[in-house]
Amino acid sequence: MSTVASSEASTGAEQFLTFVLGGEEYGVTILQVQGIQGWDRCTPIPNTPDYILGVINLRGAIVPIVDLRRRFGMPAAEFGPTTVVIVVRVVTERGERTLGLVVDAVSEVCNVSAEARQPAPDFGSSIKTDFVKGLATVDNRMVILLDIDRLVSEGLLGSLSMH
Repeated sequence: MSTVASSEASTGAEQFLTFVLGGEEYGVTILQVQGIQGWDRCTPIPNTPDYILGVINLRGAIVPIVDLRRRFGMPAAEFGPTTVVIVVRVVTERGERTLGLVVDAVSEVCNVSAEARQPAPDFGSSIKTDFVKGLATVDNRMVILLDIDRLVSEGLLGSLSMH
């Protein structure tokens, strides 16, 4: 009986890994996170967008590294001791891909109930917010929930043909 009640209580709640980028807090669904590692040098690839810092070899797989600050049009910042790479698995039209997202710092894993989530605001067609899944209030903080699959599908890796 208690297992039914607890599973009903957890319906609609999702776990998100939250991180800081340019003073704002963002979240990605924990189910897509493969791991977190400290920033290390990567190998630059010519003729890629400026937000693709290069690639790393992660346990035998070549993984593109994306600077989310640049991807979101934020001013560049020095990478420091809290700078980390969040390794995520995304689903694109061409199948599953693994990539690394460079962020300022990781915050925490938090449960976000369906009631705590709100849809992304509509800024009109001039501002692309397709990759914003919604907004959530977590401990009186506003967290921007990202749809990583859509962020990648919106041309993020279109120029990279490696698998």
